[in-house]
Amino acid sequence: MSKIGVGIIGCGSIFGVHADAVKKSWIAELKAVADIKESAAKEAAIRHGCDFYTDYRKMLKDPGIQAVHICTPHYLHASMAIDALKAGKHVLTEKPVAISVEDAAKMAETAGNCGKHLAVCFQNRFNPTSVKAKEVIDSGTLGKVKGIKGIVTWCRNEAYYTESGWRGDREKAGGGVLINQALHTLDLMQWFGGEVERISGHADTRCFRGMIDVEDTAEASIWFKNGARGILYATVCFTDNSPVIIEIHCEKGSLLIWDGELYIARDGKRELLASDQPAYGEKAYWGLSHEKLIRRFYECLMYDWTDYISVCDAAVSVEMVRGIYESSVTGCEYRLKGCRMMK
Repeated sequence: MSKIGVGIIGCGSIFGVHADAVKKSWIAELKAVADIKESAAKEAAIRHGCDFYTDYRKMLKDPGIQAVHICTPHYLHASMAIDALKAGKHVLTEKPVAISVEDAAKMAETAGNCGKHLAVCFQNRFNPTSVKAKEVIDSGTLGKVKGIKGIVTWCRNEAYYTESGWRGDREKAGGGVLINQALHTLDLMQWFGGEVERISGHADTRCFRGMIDVEDTAEASIWFKNGARGILYATVCFTDNSPVIIEIHCEKGSLLIWDGELYIARDGKRELLASDQPAYGEKAYWGLSHEKLIRRFYECLMYDWTDYISVCDAAVSVEMVRGIYESSVTGCEYRLKGCRMMK
């Protein structure tokens, strides 16, 4: 069976994780990389023994490439994905799928028209702790979910925004801590809790006011259609990167994901249910789940499955972020439209 030829657009901070996953896969082979910075593209190509381009559109003309990974700044995801799909390539894009639900809808429509697969990288759904938590929730062992709490308290400095050229720019990043750091947590909260009905929140710039035009701190209340309620607090104004906390309160007990471990608490006792495996090498702190998600994507291409995180799945967290921004400005709750916006 011939391997899937892969091209990666963007040779920045997340590139190495994707390239390593390709190398470890028996299904795929890295054929080329593309980056507008020639030095970055050339260095990546030498390191991984592949071709390089400074214009991704030229790479899309390569008939030896069947799938493209998009690892670029947020505002480029939609246009690059659409270009790749129209060029006859399958696409895996890093999160967020796009910076607006409308752009996500255009991506989904293009994928359908072109008959190509389009998946989104929310690798934390593949963490053993996340998988086990979802399994427990779906089994009904703890009864119905009553509430979900998500807390993200990380540290980012001035250079993080100024040196990137885009992270502090709302037009290019689509937002700040919510769409960049807390998006994975929002995605897991809605994955665990079910369909989101409405959201209310506030976004603010505190530590970096006057330097960036995106938020560095935000909070929200979330109402699910099944009656559960959620709360989120996210900031990059702390002095360290603390472990993300997700607590799921159910009728007969609770689940807690913290520092790579999942605990179940019931009948006055707490028990360890699952642990995430440690990773090594390129960006090890992101764990092993990128590799799992990417391998699943390739398997779907090989067998024409759709068992991946779709645009519709991924657009929920983007709409939640947009809802918090709108609520912050208007002071009103935002009601989600969900997959209806994909139609």
